[in-house]
Amino acid sequence: MSTIENGSGTRELSGKRALVTGGTRGIGAAVVRQLLDAGAEVLTTARSATGAVPEGAVFVAADVRTRAGAAALATAAQEAFGGVDILVHNAGGAGPYQGALAIPDEAWQDALDLNFLASVRLDSLLAPGMRERRSGMIVHISSAAVPTVAPPFLHYTTAKAALENYSRGLAAELAPFGIRVNTVSPGRTATPAGKQRESSGRVWMLDRARATRRHRWGRDGRPDDIATRCCSSCPSGQAG
Repeated sequence: MSTIENGSGTRELSGKRALVTGGTRGIGAAVVRQLLDAGAEVLTTARSATGAVPEGAVFVAADVRTRAGAAALATAAQEAFGGVDILVHNAGGAGPYQGALAIPDEAWQDALDLNFLASVRLDSLLAPGMRERRSGMIVHISSAAVPTVAPPFLHYTTAKAALENYSRGLAAELAPFGIRVNTVSPGRTATPAGKQRESSGRVWMLDRARATRRHRWGRDGRPDDIATRCCSSCPSGQAG
């Protein structure tokens, strides 16, 4: 097992090829930076390059909420690198509503497409290559909010709950082929999206003081904390 410490420059992933969705800001950008620091080639994506693409990463604009977007992204990764050894699904999110019954059908569908089906579609396109090489790593970013089932975000937490169940099943299927499937569920994390949510007064989980007391570090998480957790089980060695 490879362990990546932020800023270590160990190059343990030299020769590995990684794809990170939603990698232009926040947690996704931190994951990209740590993978690059460890020597991996990294392709990242977002619907548009509105964030800062980490230096050294290849950027491809794609909307992973759609089948066509997922297929185009998989093709781009194949053309750029010849395959993917590490796949990190970070793209996600959803806006709040007044309550569960106020969430419209299109919001439910959008939440499912972005937070659940995007992972299913990309995995189905890229995991077969990992299976042939009998090596690989898939990381699904979920959320510690899943157990809270907060009504304003029920479409989001429901999609993430489905993602966690899917991850367990996929892990069981791919383990015999040397492929790890992990789920990382961040709690309160200091990201642009989190700050925007707080500044708009839409705090729907525990208040900051209570959440900080519950956190083992006694503070909000940071993107690099989550990135280290995502990368800590990435396969080391040369790509097959």
